[in-house]
Amino acid sequence: MLKGIRNGARLYVVDPRRTASAEWAHLWVGLDVGSDIALANAVGREIIHAGLVNETFVRRATVGFEAYREAVEPCTLEWAEEVTGVPRDVIRQLAHDYARAERAELCWTLGITEHHNAVDNVFALINLALLTGHVGRYGSGLNPLRGQNNVQGGGDMGALPNKLPGFQDIETDEAARARFEAAWGCRIQPRRGMHLAQMFDAMERGTLRALYVIGENPAQSEADAGRAERLLKGLDHLVVQDLFLTRTAELADVVLPSTASWCESEGTVTSSERRVQRVRKALEPPPGTRDDLVILSQLAARLGHAWGEPTAEQVWDECRRLSPMHRGMSYARLEALGGIQWPCPDESHPGTPFLHARLWREPLEGPPAPFKPVQYDPPVDALTPEFPLRLTTGRRLESFNTGVMTTRYKPPSAQGEFLHLSPEDMRDLGLHEGERVRIVSRRGAVEAPVRTDPGLRPGLAFMTFHFPDEVNTNVLTPDHWDPQSGTSEFKAAAVRVERLGAARPAGVEVGA
Repeated sequence: MLKGIRNGARLYVVDPRRTASAEWAHLWVGLDVGSDIALANAVGREIIHAGLVNETFVRRATVGFEAYREAVEPCTLEWAEEVTGVPRDVIRQLAHDYARAERAELCWTLGITEHHNAVDNVFALINLALLTGHVGRYGSGLNPLRGQNNVQGGGDMGALPNKLPGFQDIETDEAARARFEAAWGCRIQPRRGMHLAQMFDAMERGTLRALYVIGENPAQSEADAGRAERLLKGLDHLVVQDLFLTRTAELADVVLPSTASWCESEGTVTSSERRVQRVRKALEPPPGTRDDLVILSQLAARLGHAWGEPTAEQVWDECRRLSPMHRGMSYARLEALGGIQWPCPDESHPGTPFLHARLWREPLEGPPAPFKPVQYDPPVDALTPEFPLRLTTGRRLESFNTGVMTTRYKPPSAQGEFLHLSPEDMRDLGLHEGERVRIVSRRGAVEAPVRTDPGLRPGLAFMTFHFPDEVNTNVLTPDHWDPQSGTSEFKAAAVRVERLGAARPAGVEVGA
């Protein structure tokens, strides 16, 4: 992005916080937390009213435009200014610049998807790309930037409750199920499984009694962390397979020590741009650990299924046989080309640099792209006089998730957890830099030192979740989740800040 800016691109950063990225932006669009759909719908309405719709593209490559036009008609610039806190002239400028650009990308991260209406937030952005034709062309598109290494690869390999590897639908794609059944010698039930939020709900009901966790730390990464730990402790059997003894592993009945996949294993990794690349073993693992593939194969053998001792390449070749979008990606081709972007249907195919080019072909290839009208829905955890501040959570550049892989190795600049508040809120609350305070939500409370952050507007607070052993921020966050994706609303908790020594409200416990 910085290279693009230096080459003359204009960057708009839409974020409640004035982040480091916003410092490089042509314009920072500082909206209120959870008002993304209101902003996107107002941008869409302005594009329509200004006559900036790519009518040729909309007519030949999309469906549902009239329903979308009707849905966004009430979303005037004046209404959006009131709901989002963004000045109407800024919204108008954003709409005109995006629509008039020769090439434009919409990039988003967890600030869009960690909400109770996460999928609707994404649909609102897709609608803008369809409205302007900024999709399916070089330099124009929609780019969900992944927050962790190989998140894309996990989804590609079937780590979704309704998908087989290659995003083949387990419920509706009978031909795909037949291929897997023939390869695996078993029947595959044509029904989806549970996503993570549903698993915790099932634990609450007592219908899920055992859990096998690989490379995750849900005891500290889940919203409403107090509930998550309570439910994990209540299981009949918990198995954790990990490189580190995480807080979740400490709760487990069985811990299976695994190797570091990035340097002690063979395999592949897939980036945000869908590029599959080779991972090569560089180090021998320490005694007492085993490769994930070895652990799973030996566990299968103990359960009566003789998988043998497959190599990573053999597993990948099976994936290529069963997943059409990976079929042309042999190890030899990945080595020779430095990686290939899926879909790559055969070994003569060069890979696909960008998706949805079919929407521009004449005649149109495949089905038209649908507009998905969506309505603004505010955060579930409402602000009240008792909980007047909006807490949003996020990451720091040098740290990673629950800190399992980063807090043990502190750079000289590393600091612990702080509650970040605007200068105005610091003044109004009578707080001093570094003073320790209690942060209370409807779910629990934690204590942390406070820090002034001029990048925050009044009423907005910020914390990370990188130091849960020190400050377990996720004790505060709500576990309301999006019904379509299962993602919890980490980004929008309602809290209050108390000076230590003040009376503690009855029934509120300080999180570990």
